[in-house]
Amino acid sequence: MNRLKKQKELKKYCEILTNKVVGMTIPVNKPKDWTSFDVVKKMRNMTKFKKVGHAGTLDPFATGLLILGFGKHTKGLDNYKNAKKEYIVDISLGSSTDTMDRTGKVIKENSDIPEYSMIQIQSVIDSFKGEIKQIPPMYSAKKIKGKRLYKYARKGIEIKRKPIEINIYSIDILSYFGNILKLKVECSTGTYIRVLANDIGEKLGCYGHAKELLRSKIGEYSVDDSFQIEEFAEEWKSLEI
Repeated sequence: MNRLKKQKELKKYCEILTNKVVGMTIPVNKPKDWTSFDVVKKMRNMTKFKKVGHAGTLDPFATGLLILGFGKHTKGLDNYKNAKKEYIVDISLGSSTDTMDRTGKVIKENSDIPEYSMIQIQSVIDSFKGEIKQIPPMYSAKKIKGKRLYKYARKGIEIKRKPIEINIYSIDILSYFGNILKLKVECSTGTYIRVLANDIGEKLGCYGHAKELLRSKIGEYSVDDSFQIEEFAEEWKSLEI
């Protein structure tokens, strides 16, 4: 994307009154190992907006689309929180972890993974399509009794969680090589892709966890149209209104 196009792209997301940006909704590509709050804090400091929020958190190990609202546009973030999401996930078969992703401690392992046929894998994946129930993971930001679950988990405390209803609209196999199963998942809000990866591994009988995770779409927004943080910083400094 050339410089002029970047400027036009940034402006189209801005609400401008009397030569001042009073609000904006910006799609950002969250870097790996950043928390969603890290991104909010960085963008708040950069733009000097007091009110900055996001439309749904991403795990630190994950990358991809994070929609940020600034100023007046924070009120509209709920529209995106409930929108359909699309993810690309690499499931590492052969082990499960306590966090259900690559950052956790291995708790189950299978060194002898069967040679699954695509028919076997497709059959298992199809069983997760539609309206299903998931149990939120202990390592998550979900609050129970006013406290986030991961705070209990870090102390080794297991809290009973009620299953939540979600909808998996589609799951497509993108590739299967070695012990890595790459999927594209379209789902409702509230879906934990880490839990899906773990449950697919359990149902295959070999265990599994999410090795890589990219959020590629939220509603009409795509990660392909999002700003890298460094890219946004450059354009924000030189924005001409």
